Order: sequence, then structure tokens, then C-alpha cells
Amino acid sequence: MILITAKTHPFLIESLELKGYQVLYVPDITYEQLAEKITDATGIVVTTRINIDKAIIDKAKHLKWIGRLGSGMEQIDTVYAAEKNILCVSSPEGNRNAVAEHALGMLLNLMNFIDKSSREIKEGKWLRDENRGVELSGKIVGIVGFGNTGSAFAKLLSSFDVTILAYDKYKFGFGNATVKEANMEQLCRYADVISFHLPLTAETHHLANNDFFNCLQQKPYIVNTCRGAVVDTGALIDALQKDLIAGAALDVLENEKLSTLNEKERSELHFLNNREDVLLTPHIAGYTNEAFLKMSKVLLEKLGI
Repeated sequence: MILITAKTHPFLIESLELKGYQVLYVPDITYEQLAEKITDATGIVVTTRINIDKAIIDKAKHLKWIGRLGSGMEQIDTVYAAEKNILCVSSPEGNRNAVAEHALGMLLNLMNFIDKSSREIKEGKWLRDENRGVELSGKIVGIVGFGNTGSAFAKLLSSFDVTILAYDKYKFGFGNATVKEANMEQLCRYADVISFHLPLTAETHHLANNDFFNCLQQKPYIVNTCRGAVVDTGALIDALQKDLIAGAALDVLENEKLSTLNEKERSELHFLNNREDVLLTPHIAGYTNEAFLKMSKVLLEKLGI
């Protein structure tokens, strides 16, 4: 039996069934319900909604593989899974282009006041001088994390007349005619835009903190389409208040379950929502119709199904 615990393209279910698998499609399953159902599963498909921790893995006596739709494996205890000879695969190749396009779209929107000026027209205001935009061409763009989405973002940017500085702590030798390898100090010193493309780990948690923002020298735009907790929301707000950054485009938040926000988180979200130099979207960067299908295809290919 294969358990699918998240919304997925019908192609994934149909493909598994054609191969003779019994598929249990339970996109709303809870952690507690999963603990009961997983005992008979040979495979499980997940996103970031449910933790696949040691306790769950111990109950999965027949589990052979864990498939992650999208990128980032922080919800899965991959080390313990490996000890149990359980294969773990993800499918970032399926939605990397979608994330890159969304990051670029948010950035251009922010730099050219597209959302802001559109709202103003609906309010009967026709403000041209107040919405004079800034061109991306000629700027220095910093990319933090040069994996699937970071490199896809760089590919899109290559059509603009920009200098790309990319930093990846674990990758070297990826520089080319359009991408220059750099360190974080250089990004903070020279970049007019800084975009984050990282998994969430203990190392990347709050990477963009007060120290980071205080080191910025060009008042850059900040783009985050990876994981909300890579950016310290309080530090970002402080940077906006101190005029250290030109604006922020965020597709992710530290807590995306709005019904569970505590008082501090509600106050932070209220602040961000009322800033004209902040653009927020609900974690949809890698969620296009095309990516929805491609993630399933990549997952099946990696699993050899």
C-alpha cells in the first residue's frame, strides 16, 4: 500500500495504480491518524504538512521509501530512515522553474510598485511620480543557495543586464559567464537584491538576522521563497523600520498557519501587511499547475516506478 498524505496531481495516483499498487489518498490525514495507517504502507508521499519522525518510522514496519513532493527534507528524519534502509527522495527539479519565476515576478512587482499602484487606481488615485519604479537591469543580484531553485533563478536573471553574485556554503566551481561565486560578506556589501534559496536546517534558521541586516550596505530588496524561518521576522521588521532594506518580497512566513498565530506573530503580520514596500504571497511559488504535475513525474522517476 502507498499512502499519499498531501494534495497531488492525479497522474501520481493513476501511475501507481497502473503499476499494481494499492493507493490510499488521504491529503487531510493527521499525524495521529498516520501513525495508525502507516503500519501496512510500503511507500509514503509527503510534503511539509506532517513530520515523518522516528516515532512514525518505527511504526512503519514495511516501509521501503518516503517520497517528498517538492524540495526540503526538514520534516523527515532522513538519518533514522537511512538506518532503517528506507529510501528518501525529493523532487525539487519539478518546481524549481515555478519558484524562480515567482521570485522574479515578486521582485519586479516590488521594484515597480505594480501591486501598490493597481490598488491605488481602484481607490480612484492616479499617482505617477509617487510610483516611479526602479529597473532591475544594471543591478547586482545576490543569490544565497545555488541548488535547484537558486540556479533556476540565476538562469532567468541572465536575460537581464545584471551581475549575479551567488553564495553556497556547500558548492564550489559553479561560476560561469553570468554567475560569480561570492561569500556572504560580498553579497552584503555589493548586492542591490538578495534572494534566499535554502533548505531549513539548524544552520540556516534565522540566517537573515539582525547581524545580517546590519551588514547590508546597498539597501537591497530581500526576496524569500524558500522557508520562512530562514529570515528572522523581527529582524526583518527592524531593518524595514531602520531603512536598511528597500523592501521585502516574501512567499513564506515563519508561521503559515494563520489561525495559530500568537500575539507577537499577529502583530508582525499586521505590520508587514501595512507596509507598501512589502509583498506577501501564501507559499505558492512552487505551486503552479505545471509544477504540480512535474513533481509527481520526477518523484516516480527517482523511485524507479
